[in-house]
Amino acid sequence: MVKQIADNFRKTKMGNQTEYFERIGYKPKYSIGDRVFGKYNKIPFIGSVGNDRLINEIDGPEVTVHLDLPMKTDKGFRSIIVVKHKDIKQKLTDFNEKPKGK
Repeated sequence: MVKQIADNFRKTKMGNQTEYFERIGYKPKYSIGDRVFGKYNKIPFIGSVGNDRLINEIDGPEVTVHLDLPMKTDKGFRSIIVVKHKDIKQKLTDFNEKPKGK
C-alpha cells in the first residue's frame, strides 16, 4: 500500500521546470525552415517558417514567414510576415513542389 502511494506521488509530482513546461507548453505545428504556401491579405505567398509561437491564448498561435519574394502591401514592401495557422494552406515538402490546385 505504501509503495502504491509513493508511486502515485512520483507520477503526479512536478519534477522540474523543464518537465512542467514540456507538459503544459505550446507544441508548434511548424518547425523552423518548413516551406509553406498560403495567402496574406488575399495575396499568395511562398516562404520559410521562421518561428511558430503562442504569445497569448486570446490571439492564438502565429507563424513568422520569411518570404521568397518581397510582397507589396499598403504599408510598403515586406519580406517577413506574421500569419495565423489558418492562413497557411499547405506545407511544401520539396523546393520545386507547386501548390496544390494550380
